[in-house]
Amino acid sequence: MNTDIENLFKDKVLGHPAGLFVLFFTEMWERFSFYGMRILLILFLTAPFVSDNPGWDWPREHALALIGTYASLLYLTPIIGGYIADKFTGYRIAVVIGCAIMTLGHAFMAVETTTTFYLGLAFLVIGTGFFKPNITSIISEMYKGKESKKDGAYTIFYMGVNAGAFFGMMLCGYLAENFGWSWGFGLAGIFMFFGMMQFLLAKNLFGSVGGKPGKVHKVELPQNINEESPEIIEEEKAVEKLNPFTILDYVLIVLSAVGGLLYLFNDPIEKISGDSLLPFEIVLPFEIGELSGSKFVVLFALVLFLILLVSRISRYIPLVRDRIIAVVFFGVFTVIFFAAFEQALGSMTLFARDYTNRNLVGSSAMIFKVVDALLTTVPLIIITWVLYLLFKKTYSRIGLSNIVLGLAFVGIWGLVIYRLTDKFSQEGNQIDASWFGILNSFFIITLAPMFSRWWESKYNPSAAMKYGLGLILLGLGFAILSYGSTGITPGSKTASVSMIFLILAYLLHTMGELCLSPVGLSYLSKLVPARMIGFMFGIWYLAIAIGQKAAGTMGGMIDKISEQYSLSTFFLMFTLVPIAFGFIAILLNPVLKRLMHGVR
Repeated sequence: MNTDIENLFKDKVLGHPAGLFVLFFTEMWERFSFYGMRILLILFLTAPFVSDNPGWDWPREHALALIGTYASLLYLTPIIGGYIADKFTGYRIAVVIGCAIMTLGHAFMAVETTTTFYLGLAFLVIGTGFFKPNITSIISEMYKGKESKKDGAYTIFYMGVNAGAFFGMMLCGYLAENFGWSWGFGLAGIFMFFGMMQFLLAKNLFGSVGGKPGKVHKVELPQNINEESPEIIEEEKAVEKLNPFTILDYVLIVLSAVGGLLYLFNDPIEKISGDSLLPFEIVLPFEIGELSGSKFVVLFALVLFLILLVSRISRYIPLVRDRIIAVVFFGVFTVIFFAAFEQALGSMTLFARDYTNRNLVGSSAMIFKVVDALLTTVPLIIITWVLYLLFKKTYSRIGLSNIVLGLAFVGIWGLVIYRLTDKFSQEGNQIDASWFGILNSFFIITLAPMFSRWWESKYNPSAAMKYGLGLILLGLGFAILSYGSTGITPGSKTASVSMIFLILAYLLHTMGELCLSPVGLSYLSKLVPARMIGFMFGIWYLAIAIGQKAAGTMGGMIDKISEQYSLSTFFLMFTLVPIAFGFIAILLNPVLKRLMHGVR
C-alpha cells in the first residue's frame, strides 16, 4: 500500500481523508466560477445597448451559436488536458495550471472589451481542459486499495460541485444583473483564485499522490466490471493483438477531428460575421449546393467518423463488438438528452428573463424572501461546519491553506448577507433571471439520495430503462413550458407567464438528469475493455460536446419558430423529440440487454 495514501487516511473528516475535502472546496470554487460566469453569457450577449445594464445586444441566434461552440469545447479540451497530466505534469500541477488559466480568463472577461471577452472564453476553455479530468483523477488515486469507500467519496465530491454551482449562479447573477456585468464576471475570477491558492498551499497533505508520473505506469482496472470468465479475458487479450489502430484509422481520426473543429469555430463566425463586435474573418466562405461551407464540413466529418466507428467495431470479437454497439446506442441517447437539457444555458434563461413574471408583491414577496433566505443560508451553514472540521484536523499541517479558505468563506458570507439584506429591504421583490438556474443544483442535492437508494434497491431498472425514463422526464419538463407559453402570441418578445411552469420544468429536468447523466460513465467503464477505456471516454465526451453544440444551434431557432408559429411550438419540439427517443430506448431494452452480455 502506498504510504502517502495511508497518511492521507490518518486525518479523517466525516469518515474520509481530509485531502478529499481540500479537493471538495477546490472543486466548489471552480464550479462557483464556472457556473457563475456561464449563467451570465446569454444574458450579457443579448442585453440591449439601451438599458440600465447594457450588454452587446446580439440576436439570440448569434449568441447561442457562440455559446454552443464554447460549451462543446469545454468537453473536448479535457481529453488533451488528461493526456498531458498522465504523460508530463501529473494531476496536481495540471489542476493548478487549470485554475491559474481560468482565473486569467475571468479577469479578461471582467474588462468587457471585445478582445478580452474572446480571450477570456479561450482561457476558460483551456483551463477547464487542465482542471476537469485531473481533479477527479486525484480522488481515484487517493482511494487505490480502498475502493469500497470510493462511491461515498464521489458522492461528497459531487455535493461540492453542486454547492459551487448553486452559490456561483446566485451571487454572480445577483451582482451582474443589479450592479453590472463586470461585477459578476470579476466575482467568478476572485473565487477561482481562492480555490487555486487553498489547493496549492495544501500540497504537503498529499505527498506523492497526484504528483508527476514516474517512468513505470500501473494501469488501474475498473473493479468488478463483469466478473468475466478466464476464457473471455483471454479472448479480449487476443483481440488487442489482432485489432491495432491502422494508418487509415489515424487518418480518419485526424480528418474528422479537423472537420468538426472547423465547424465549431466557423458556425458562430458565419452567423456573426456582419457584427462589428466579432474580430475574425469567415473561415469557410463557400457553398456546395444549398449547404454552407460550415454545414458541409460537419456532414463530411460526421461521415468520416461513422466510417471509423463501423470499421473499428467490425474488427472486434462478438462479445466486445456487441458491447461497443450498446455504448454507441447510449451515446446517441446522450446527444439527444444534452441537446435538450442544455437549453437551461440558453432558451430557458431567456424565458426566465423575457417571458416569466418575476415581480412579487405583498405576502407572496415576503414568502419568497424567507424561502430564498433558507435556501441560501442552510447549505452555507452546513458547508461552513465542514470547513470547521477540516480546520480542526489539518491546521497544524496546512494552516495557511485553511486561512485562505477561511477568508473565502468570510467573503461568501458577506455577499450572502448583503444580498439578503438588499432583498428584504425592498418593498416588493423582483427575482433575478439567473436565480432560476440554481434550481437544478438545489433539486440535485435534495433528490440525489432518493435516486441513489432506488438504484441500490431490488427495483433498480436496467440501463436502457434509466435512459428512457430520463429522456421522458426531460420531455415532460418541456411539455410544461409549452403549455405555460400557449398564451404568448407569435413573435412576442416579452410576456408574463407564472414562474411555477419554469420551476416545475427544472424539477422534471433534474429528475431526468439523475436517471441518465450519473450512470453513463459507469456503464461505459463496465462495457468497454480496460485497454479501450481512455479512448472511449474521449468518445463519450465527444457525444456530450455534440449535444452541447446542438443545444446552441437548436436554441438559436427560438426567434424564427416563435415568430412563424409560437413559443409554445418551440418548446413542443423539445417535448416530442426526447420523449420519442425515450420510448425507443425502452423498446430497445431487450436488444440492449443482449448486446451488454450480462453487464448490469
